[in-house]
Amino acid sequence: MNKLYVYYEELETDRWFKYDRFPRFLIRRIIRGPKQISGVERWFVNFLSGLQEINQEYEVNNFKILKENANIIALVFGRPHVIEKLPSHTKIIYGPGLPSHPSENSFWDIQNLVHLIAPCKWMEEMFNHDLPIKIPISIWPSGIETDKWKPNNYKINKATILVYDKIRWKRDEFVPALLEPVLNELAARSINVEYVKYGKYKEADYMKKLDKASAMIFLCEHETQGFAYLQALSMNIPILAWDRQGYWQDPKFFPKTVQFKDVTSVPYWSKSCGDKFKDIDEFNFKINDFLNKVEEKKFQPRTYILNNLTLKKQARDYIDIVNKITESKS
Repeated sequence: MNKLYVYYEELETDRWFKYDRFPRFLIRRIIRGPKQISGVERWFVNFLSGLQEINQEYEVNNFKILKENANIIALVFGRPHVIEKLPSHTKIIYGPGLPSHPSENSFWDIQNLVHLIAPCKWMEEMFNHDLPIKIPISIWPSGIETDKWKPNNYKINKATILVYDKIRWKRDEFVPALLEPVLNELAARSINVEYVKYGKYKEADYMKKLDKASAMIFLCEHETQGFAYLQALSMNIPILAWDRQGYWQDPKFFPKTVQFKDVTSVPYWSKSCGDKFKDIDEFNFKINDFLNKVEEKKFQPRTYILNNLTLKKQARDYIDIVNKITESKS
């Protein structure tokens, strides 16, 4: 495979005066420490790590070479403003990190987009249905850093359950109807509970909590990939996941402008990873069996990750997509 040209930039804007984004970045770093990697950036970072593991040559954000060579395909990982910076003759493979929905952007028919990459099946189906023009789409999830997210065989407390709270919408409804009953049920069983809330923790703290846990309960309306739960699986943590399915719930779109189903909170999954429930009634029905299987070590979630979502495998899968596109255009 020839050298790959990969493009990714965070969108930093001025807030109060011209160029204030630069001192604001430094102040944030001093106060909060190193910036946490976003989900979109994680696709980009893990992809580069995979390329390094298979010794694939690449360059990042070489905009100059695109002006000089119209034959290069630009691999754009998210952040739509990057597309607007590319020469009009440049062929683009865009994604993952696509907009939440095609209606968020209007460049689909004016940019030279030869292919899109969706991180999961349900998002590919939604884009195929709602794109204003036909653009081929492939499914590609990121690999997981399995050498980093690996099990600790000396857990502090094997009776600890980590509850991961990523309930984003209608919290006034789902905290009392779902989160609190889950916590109450675990308390009634005298199970030690660790808790994390999406967007309110640092990665190192999350890893420490996983080190203590023997299982995780994952509460999220839907995911296009779900790095946090996959990282837990990589650490061999079985998961009982809230998978309500049904309609895509993003309130920016649903129900007025987009009604799409079915979505899932665990797009990458097998029975070896754990179990799923749709509501609190099904949780109460399944929790006892799940905990028994955890104690009996019936689940093997890390094996699922090692077989399906390593950095090396996913880097090669992405390159296979690029090769097929290149061959079809030649």
